[in-house]
Amino acid sequence: MKLNDSEWTVMQAVWQRSPASARDVLERVVDDTDWAYSTVKTVLARLVEKGALREQKRANTSLYEPLVTREAARREAVRSLLDKAFDGTFGSLVQHMVSAEKLNKREREKLARMLSELDRKGSDS
Repeated sequence: MKLNDSEWTVMQAVWQRSPASARDVLERVVDDTDWAYSTVKTVLARLVEKGALREQKRANTSLYEPLVTREAARREAVRSLLDKAFDGTFGSLVQHMVSAEKLNKREREKLARMLSELDRKGSDS
């Protein structure tokens, strides 16, 4: 499931604490977005329609809970980025990050450890 920027903003607020009402979401995002309540309601409705959120009514209030985990949404976003910008290959993304983004020493060491761990796991299989 692909999320646009406004949907990511709302999902982050709901993942932070759920169930969440539209007012809860607005309180969490208003400083960064200056959105009106109606904007939040529109994005929430779109996320329910997409199947990313579940809406439950309690009294006169709608409460929203995520149906998609943050990790699943991240996987989809990375897959989409890989497909669009890096010919679908993770290696191209890593090469770009190492060369163009100038990873600091700590980040390079962490990447090396992660690759080494993958190599170890791969040889166990």
